Amino acid sequence: MNFHYDMLERNASFSTTGFKPDLKMMPSTGTIVVGCVDPRVDPANVLGLKLGEAAVIRNVGGRVNNALLETLAVLSVVGAAAGRPGGPRNLVLLQHTDCGIIGCYRHAPAVLAKYLDVESAALDDMAITEPHKAVLLDIVALKTRLELPDGLMLSGLVYDVKTGLVETVAAPAPLRTPAA
Repeated sequence: MNFHYDMLERNASFSTTGFKPDLKMMPSTGTIVVGCVDPRVDPANVLGLKLGEAAVIRNVGGRVNNALLETLAVLSVVGAAAGRPGGPRNLVLLQHTDCGIIGCYRHAPAVLAKYLDVESAALDDMAITEPHKAVLLDIVALKTRLELPDGLMLSGLVYDVKTGLVETVAAPAPLRTPAA
C-alpha cells in the first residue's frame, strides 16, 4: 500500500480521537519552537507538545536565516490580529546532533551559504558541525534583530539523536531588556 493512503487512514483516526475543534489560532503557551526538518527530530514528539500548545517552524538545521525572520514577522502580525498583541512570548531554538546540515557544509558550501544568507567564507564561523555553539550563535544573532519584541523569552536546546535527551544550552531569558 502507498504511504499516502496510510496517512489518510491515520488522519481519519485522528479526526475521531484527537481532533480539537475549539483550539485557537495562536499557541496556548505563546511558544514558537524552531527546529530542523530532520524526521528524527520532530519537536512536537521530542518535547512532548500537545496539539495547540506551540507553533513549530522547521527548516534545515533549525538555524536562523532571513526566511525564519520573515516568518516570525508575519506571525507577529497574525498574533496581533488574533488578539495577542506582540505575537508569541517564547521562542525556543532546537538544534540536534548528527545534523544533515554538516554534509551540506562539507559537500555544497555555496548552497548552504546562500541558505544562511552569508558569504561562503563566513560558514566556518557559524559552528555548523557543533550544535551547542550554533544555538548560542543563533541566539546572539536574534538579539540584534530589532523587529523582534524586547520582552520575547528566548531559549536554546540541543537534542541528542543517540540518547533522545534534550539539553538546555541557553536557559529562557528576555531577548533584550525592555526599554524603560
